[in-house]
Amino acid sequence: MALKLQQSLKLSQQLVMTPQLQQAIKLLQLSRLELAATIQQELEINPVLEEGLSSTTEAGSDNELAPGADAALPGNHGPEDHSLAPEVEKTAELRLDSPLALGEIDWDNYINEYASDQADAGFSTADRDDDTPPSRQATRLATLTARRCLRSHLQWQLNLARISEEERIIGEFIIGNIDADGFLRIGIEEICAQSAAGPTSANQVLALIQAMDPAGVGAFDLRHCLLLQLDRLKLTASLAAQVVRDHLKLLATRNYGGITRATDRPPDEVAAAVAIITKLNPRPGRLYLDEDPVYIVPDIYIHKLNDEYIIMLNDEGLPRLKISNYYKDILGQCSTAPETTKEYVRDKLRSAAWLIKSIQQRQRTIHRVMTSILNFQRDFFEHGVQRLKPMILRDVAEDIGMHESTISRVTTNKYVHSPQGIFELKYFFNATISTHGGQALAAESIKQRLKNIIDREDPRKPLSDEAISHVFNREKIKLARRTVVKYREQLGILSSKLRRRP
Repeated sequence: MALKLQQSLKLSQQLVMTPQLQQAIKLLQLSRLELAATIQQELEINPVLEEGLSSTTEAGSDNELAPGADAALPGNHGPEDHSLAPEVEKTAELRLDSPLALGEIDWDNYINEYASDQADAGFSTADRDDDTPPSRQATRLATLTARRCLRSHLQWQLNLARISEEERIIGEFIIGNIDADGFLRIGIEEICAQSAAGPTSANQVLALIQAMDPAGVGAFDLRHCLLLQLDRLKLTASLAAQVVRDHLKLLATRNYGGITRATDRPPDEVAAAVAIITKLNPRPGRLYLDEDPVYIVPDIYIHKLNDEYIIMLNDEGLPRLKISNYYKDILGQCSTAPETTKEYVRDKLRSAAWLIKSIQQRQRTIHRVMTSILNFQRDFFEHGVQRLKPMILRDVAEDIGMHESTISRVTTNKYVHSPQGIFELKYFFNATISTHGGQALAAESIKQRLKNIIDREDPRKPLSDEAISHVFNREKIKLARRTVVKYREQLGILSSKLRRRP
């Protein structure tokens, strides 16, 4: 068959992802904190965008975005054109190099108080002006403090110890090799080789560090860590120390009968020893983690007034966007700006207007999705997780006339504060568990029942996964043993062998 070239015409339709459409999709799936960061980034790169002064100032302006207020009214589609509004009063600008801006700060007073705070290790307020607002004092003090990590905590204790310079160098080397859990990951031989110290000096400094706070720090392994803590409690010769020293494997498998036979002690004494051990900290260094906690800030609030639920979007911390009137004047008929400048401003105006419109559409979409979820899961908000109904993305998509992918983006990394607690929007979408009576139950509801069954079990004879499956079957709920194992592991519950108590 001979090869040849030919021309042909073909008519087809395809979706072209414009940059504006890509931006709208990206904004839809961002979390609240990511949205705030994106808006701040746009404020920095787009000179046409400005941040509104307050929630009430210029509230009547048609080119300003109130992130939560607009979305609370699904019927309000917001402004469509933000490019021209010559009647709006020109926005006042305050330059950083103006005398007014610099004159608002008393730099001499600020520097003097800052130097006083630096010189005073105890942060005494004796030399501080009594008229200084407490909020300003707290702000300055916050710049001088930092979260104390395990290494700095141990270093602080080492500096207080009366030791020689050589021992201090050995101690700093040991502290530098203690991990975040508080365990020492090198041996005495390596300490001596790396720090050029003798075995006697190395052991003495190591014993000094092991006597520091927190108890158990500087141990070589878990057994050593627990023994150090028992020694701090003056229980070195106790049954608990004997169990840790000789029968830690039996303790890990909850083989209390084996511990009783191995120690030849009564079961009540073994139970008391195990109770002491379980109160010890297997990772003492975790008490001084320098990682900042991550708090969940709800995107949506649901309040119940009488018999009705009110949905409110959380707009706290989101800048109020508006278009600068200064750049609008450049496009005016009386403007003498070059045509290239006007074209640049037009492009930035279109970009800013699209951003404002996309954020408003995002808020309206979230409100519509939350309204649909509330209609489907009203029993959950009334009675709790036991009344959670099975629901999939398609249910909400068909209810509000959107695609499932849009619902998936909206419910990703979004949280709602409700009378039942704080939940991710993905939480309300559950698989279906069938019952013998034909009723469908949500997977989260089954997990809650599983947790309640385990909480009510006899700790001396915990229920096996097979026994829990039989309990559900007696309640006419079809739940296989492997499903019980899966849900139990998702809840972070140990197996029956490890749940056993003496």
